[in-house]
Amino acid sequence: MKIKNFICLLCIFITTAISTRSYGQHKDLVVRIAKLVIDSSQLDTYKMLLKEHAEIAVRKEPGVLTLYAVYDKEKPDHVTVFEIYASKEAYRAHLLTAHFLKYKNGSKNMVKSLELVETLPIALESKFKNAG
Repeated sequence: MKIKNFICLLCIFITTAISTRSYGQHKDLVVRIAKLVIDSSQLDTYKMLLKEHAEIAVRKEPGVLTLYAVYDKEKPDHVTVFEIYASKEAYRAHLLTAHFLKYKNGSKNMVKSLELVETLPIALESKFKNAG
């Protein structure tokens, strides 16, 4: 893993909107990282679609605890989404919501590649209530 990618992921973990001391305290959490490459000609539309989806998901779904999306300064078409769900059930329910389906269907022709990374938290600390 490139050091730049590692630092980026580490920063995302540090600025998460949940304060926990260990994974054992939150063993039911689902923590995922999505790495996407977006068609650069559709990047602005994709960002708007993703932003709308994230805002609605966090506001309306109690099981969506964190949904952060960032893009690489040097490669703006490389997007990373960091998600934390209260449980597997909350994650499954999220996938069935109208706002997720709108995002997924609306962006399917914009996404050139998608890598989903399942993770386990080490430390999830933040001073942010809403980073965006």
